Amino acid sequence: MLPILMPSPLPLPGALARQLDTAARELLQPAGGHDVDFSAPAGEAALSGADSVSWQVFKNPVALFIGGVAAVLLELAEPRVRTGVWDYSSFRREPVRRLRRTGLAAMVTVYAARSTAEAMIAGVVRRHDTVAGRTPEGVAYRANDPELLDWVQATAGFGFSEAYHRYVRPLSTEDRDRFYAESVPAARLYGASTAPRSTAEMDALFERTRVDLAPSPIIFEFLDIMNTAPIFPAPLRPFQRMLVRAAVSTTPGWLRERLGLGAGFGIRRGETPILRLAGQLADRLMLRSSPAVQACRRLGLREDHLYRRGH
Repeated sequence: MLPILMPSPLPLPGALARQLDTAARELLQPAGGHDVDFSAPAGEAALSGADSVSWQVFKNPVALFIGGVAAVLLELAEPRVRTGVWDYSSFRREPVRRLRRTGLAAMVTVYAARSTAEAMIAGVVRRHDTVAGRTPEGVAYRANDPELLDWVQATAGFGFSEAYHRYVRPLSTEDRDRFYAESVPAARLYGASTAPRSTAEMDALFERTRVDLAPSPIIFEFLDIMNTAPIFPAPLRPFQRMLVRAAVSTTPGWLRERLGLGAGFGIRRGETPILRLAGQLADRLMLRSSPAVQACRRLGLREDHLYRRGH
């Protein structure tokens, strides 16, 4: 279990807190986009509980960025997933918009009311029904193939939990097992009926899948986009690139070797302490419009519930 060592929320001057709150809200739900009210309907539970490991992990923006990039690297290593994502996604044309949509979908899956999450996931499944084709090697694929869905769900579980473990707080094996198990209801709604439910099952999936994973220029194109897209304000672009390097280093060493991601793509000397400090500070940054805080409000919990108790 996560130890009960959670510090209180990071105190910020009122003006700065409002500016950060506005910036975070615009990043996730920009004006004119699809708006999700995580504070309603009152009392309705999410797919996972408020005292879950998932609710702690997903409230941390540093872990989400690093873990999300690591997860996509793992996804793109699978040739059928890679082809489907790259051929059908708008990521190359509109990377920031696509990242916002993906981030919002993750927040809905974890924090939104169950009915909201179920409706969103059903829509994703319907859209994926139209995604099918062949890889450059001639292998047929379907986006809603349960085997591929299992891999996508597994890579997300690995990426987010590993990033939190490395750069925020260490997670015990029990915590990691809980994290995987908590994702099962959502995974089944997506159609990933046999996605890993524990670290042991994740390790077994890596062992079965590693022979099928392969390098591609698309992986380097993805990293270039993540390094250069205007995701962060210009003064923070060096930190953005640092986060991308941390994501590369978060993937298993055998995978980096297989994909041709040498030491130059990974984290540099002296960067780990900086990222850990950023991750730990982010874990105390309570923004009142964040999905995590709104979800606590929906359930009648204190706004700082996730910032004052461990699990």
